[in-house]
Amino acid sequence: MSSRRMAAVAGSLVAASFSALVILSGTAGAEDEGPASGKGGKVVDEAPAGVKLTTLLPGRISVDNDSEKTALTATVKNEGSKDSGKIRLLVVGFDGLTVKNVQGCSAIAEINLPEGSNSGFSCPIDNLAAGKSKSYAVDATYDLGKTGKICLPVQTSDGKKTFWQQGPVPFGTTNPSPDAPATPLLLGTDNEPVSPDKPKSPGRKELPKTGPARDLLPLGAAGATLLAAGAAGMWWSQRRRPVRQEG
Repeated sequence: MSSRRMAAVAGSLVAASFSALVILSGTAGAEDEGPASGKGGKVVDEAPAGVKLTTLLPGRISVDNDSEKTALTATVKNEGSKDSGKIRLLVVGFDGLTVKNVQGCSAIAEINLPEGSNSGFSCPIDNLAAGKSKSYAVDATYDLGKTGKICLPVQTSDGKKTFWQQGPVPFGTTNPSPDAPATPLLLGTDNEPVSPDKPKSPGRKELPKTGPARDLLPLGAAGATLLAAGAAGMWWSQRRRPVRQEG
């Protein structure tokens, strides 16, 4: 076999190997998020007749232990029989979870963030047809020394009504792994931070404890609300304050 033919064959093998690696990497990334879930979601204000808006978050995310970076997908769905009209999806981070970017969305001004939140993005949607969904790639960081929550409200375009809200729902683990390259976190699980004076506890599964003291999270936009559900019931609050118009 000539050297030219040998080089061509070698090149083909390298290309094939690279293609397989890309396919496998993409599959692994998709599997990391696990099945999407509406856990922690609830109806707030009544939507127009025939419109049923919900959201989905991945059941599992993975946080790089060195960079603290993570990524997830936020999805809004219209499960009704009629188009939604103009709406917006908010992606808001709390405590150890900080939203750094949401593809195609704009950052919420600090003055308009819900109390207790550290970051947020607003995603305007001109119309979501009946039976359709729209997904957004979310880049975030997670301080594994803290608990972390995320919230997905679906509102009218002016924020005066909230048709649906998922969260604030935690991502976390009850079995931290600080020595591993990454830590997997589960949706609906309060994070148990690693403490130098506290040994790692065996994994245990429990629902997050919520209540009005920590879950009343009024949005800065006039008339908008952020709702939180707890084991003993449902609380909601509304607060008005000056708002800067979003560009």
